[in-house]
This record gives sequence, structure tokens and C-alpha cells, in this order.
Amino acid sequence: MSESGEFRARGSASLQRMPAPTALPDPHVCEQARLSRDARFDGLFFTAVTSTRIYCRPVCPAPAPKPSNVRYYANAAAAEADGFRPCLRCRPELAPGNPAWQRGEHVVSRALTLIDDGALTEGSLDGLATRVGVGARQLRRLFVEHLGAPPLSVHTTRRLLFAKQLLTETTLPVTEVALASGFGSLRRFNAAFAQANRIAPRELRRQPHAIQAGDALVLRLGYRPPYDFQGVLDFLRMRALPGIEQVQAHAYARVFGPADAPGWLRLSAWPDGHALKLELHCPQPARLLPLVARLRRMFDLDAEPCAIAATLGAGGVLAPLLRKRPGLRLPGGWDGFEIAVRAVLGQQISVAAARTLAARIVQRWGEPLAVPALPGLERLFPTPERLAEADLREVGVINARAETIRGIARALLEGRADFRAEQPLDEFVARWTALPGIGEWTAHYMAMRALSHPDAFPAADLILRRAAAGDGGELSTRALSVMADAWRPWRAYAVMHLWRSVADQAQPSRKRA
Repeated sequence: MSESGEFRARGSASLQRMPAPTALPDPHVCEQARLSRDARFDGLFFTAVTSTRIYCRPVCPAPAPKPSNVRYYANAAAAEADGFRPCLRCRPELAPGNPAWQRGEHVVSRALTLIDDGALTEGSLDGLATRVGVGARQLRRLFVEHLGAPPLSVHTTRRLLFAKQLLTETTLPVTEVALASGFGSLRRFNAAFAQANRIAPRELRRQPHAIQAGDALVLRLGYRPPYDFQGVLDFLRMRALPGIEQVQAHAYARVFGPADAPGWLRLSAWPDGHALKLELHCPQPARLLPLVARLRRMFDLDAEPCAIAATLGAGGVLAPLLRKRPGLRLPGGWDGFEIAVRAVLGQQISVAAARTLAARIVQRWGEPLAVPALPGLERLFPTPERLAEADLREVGVINARAETIRGIARALLEGRADFRAEQPLDEFVARWTALPGIGEWTAHYMAMRALSHPDAFPAADLILRRAAAGDGGELSTRALSVMADAWRPWRAYAVMHLWRSVADQAQPSRKRA
């Protein structure tokens, strides 16, 4: 299957601004989800009990409290701001995130994405507000209005819940847990943790549930069902770069830098429950939280399948595809520059051919590790510095694409282009298509994979235009763009369904994943 089809068309409509999402589902829906312990609503709201001052996930196995004692909150930070502490039984730290806020283009959504990336760990609220184009006071007001808690409270709750997971699931020393969760001071960590949880970190450690995998940490990464993990693995398997990543029958593994202190990770299905099992070796504890956030985005663990299906499955060509694969997700990429290089290599050629060229680049310019992280994982993808002046024709890249890749590397080094998580889709596409050799297809593909943007849509893609026609014909780029307006703001998921449908037709004898 090819994902090419770069036609350099510039006439597609710009992204419509997404409105602010609803903070909470309808109270009647929350009540039904709580009583039935419906995992589809896990992370979309939290249940707080006034008689115990504890807040829970809607899937909590504890006996249901009286409705008169229940309050609903849109997020954990709002519950903690009202004096509730997290449940030790259902563990709110395992709930998937709320995609309505984490992947939109509303100011709050963009700020939350930056908080997930650590913007407030070392930066200030003023700096965060500047990056999303508002003042600090306005940003705080918007957070309180829509989330029920200010940005710093959201940031602190996020760190403390991650610390709670590390204390529960690993044997990391408390000092390293504090560092991994973004606290520079053990004293401040102990005080903040005790205030939020009504228990000291070491007291929580007395009944650990840690699972060891050699020298690796083992963490549970929750998701909202249904989740087609095999579909994500299939997508990544076709693109896996030898030496950097491996995709086995039921797991994904990768090495990551820096070269002087490399780490590795392996993701597989958790034996029970709606979660993936992360085995992680990371020599630097301070990098743990950003790494987990990156993996959640890469494997699309915070998606809400019901909301996506409600938009895409209203009828037409996508309805039968959604019924066949209701849990299909949007696989992201590990690194923006890596995705950009591979997107350029994939212009108008097959996925397999692009992968071959990318593998040659890795072997020629990728940085080898002194000691392989895992058998077969011994290199890092080349940095922009290494490819800015590289003669890629040595490995078979045609001159035009070689120059485009060098231009991308220089643009990143000079700050003319970037992969900032907070930028709107139309701004990202405009900046990247200003570079020579980058058209709409490449820019939108990069937004899909590097930013995990749910509304990215490479409308010029030949495979998409044929798959969407549904009758053996072929839509024009403009006709497909008009059709896809009904799929906003989830057009990237439509891309995945259409691409997957073509792959399934090409392999009719293959068992459904």
C-alpha cells in the first residue's frame, strides 16, 4: 500500500476553529456510566463522594455510594481543588486523559498539551500563556471556567498522580520518584503528596504492587475501549526501522537517546483490563514523565472512540469501516524530525520503498550505541545536525528529496520550522509548506504522525481518493476535501480507516487483527 500522492495542491480549506468542548457529560449519562461501571467513560469524568472525601473513576469496583453523596468533576485537578483525595482502589492515575481537552485547538486544549510536555515543570505560567497567545490572568480564568482548577493545580495534580503510580507500581526510591514527577525538592514533594493523598509517600509504599522486568520499570498505561492495539502494531510494523525499533507479533520496542545514556522501552498488552504494559529502562528519572506522555500520544491512548464514531459513522463510506474496526487509533511518531524525513522519502513511492531508504540513512548517519540497549536495537535516528549537509544520494535518495531533507534539517536548526505542540494545524501547514519540496500532503502527514493532530488530512493522497470513491473510481482532491468536511474534527481517523480498508482488501485471506 502506498500513502503517497503529493500533488502540491494549495487550495484546500483552512482548519475551522474547534469550539470549547463540554466540560462534563450530561449528569444522567454520568450517573448511568457510574452505576454500570462503563469503561468507555473512564477519564471523561470523576466521581467524588462527600461522605468519604474520596474521588474515583467511573469504573471503580467499590460499592456505589448514594446519589445524594455524589459529585461529578471533569478532571482530577478539579476534584482535588475541592478537597477530595484519590481512591486507592480504582487509582485515578490510571485513567486515560480526556481527548476533548488534550487534542483540540481551544486555548485550554493547547495549554494542556504543553503542560503534558512539561511546560510548567521548569517554565512559568506567564511563559505558558504567551505560548498560547493570551495573558496569564485570562489563561487562569479559562482553566477555572472550563476545568474547575487553575493551570498550576492541573500541573501539580498531574505530577502527584504520576508519583502515586510510581510509588505503587515500581521500586524506585522515593527521592527518584520525586525527581521523576517533576519535584526538585524532596521536602516539597513529601508535603504536596501528603496534602493531596492524606498519606505520606513512604506509607503508600508499605503495600507495593511492583512488577519487575530485570532492571526495567513496569507501568500500566490505561486506555478507553475499544482499542485496536494490533492495528497500531500492524501500522508501525510496516514502517519499523531496523536498529531503532522492533515490532513483534504482540509488542513494540524502541531505543531512545541520548547516546551517552540511552534507554529502551517495550509495549505490549496488559494481561487483563484496558491497559498496555510498559517496560521501560530510563537512566535519567527526570525524563520518565515526558516519556510516558510521549508514548500515550504515540499510541493514542487518550482517544474517545464513541465521540469519533458518532461523527465518522453517521453514514457513507466510513460507516462499515467503523463497524469492522471500532477501536482503530491514530498511530503517532516518536520524533518530529524522524517523521519529517520519512514523509519526504514517502512522496509518491510505496511504504516499503520509503522504509528501505530510511533504513539506509539510519545505517549511514545514525549514531551507534556503544552497548546495544536490547538485541537488535543499537542506533539512534540521525539528528538534524548530522543530515543538514549529508549527501543522501549516497544511499539512493534522489537529488530533489535529498535537498528537501537537508532543507528541513536547516529550517529546524535555524528555527524557521518546528514541531511545537501548541500550534494550530493551519499555522503548522503554512509554515512547513513554505519550505521547498514540502506540499500539502507532506505537511498534513507530518501533522498526523508528529503532532498526532486529529484533524490532519492529506487530501491529495491517491489511495485516499480511490478508497473514498468506493466504486472503483477516483475522487479529485477538491471533492475529497468537501466530503471530509463532515468528518471534522476527526479527519485523521478517517484517513486511518480508509488506508486500513485498502490494506485489508489487498490481503483478503488475512485474519482480522
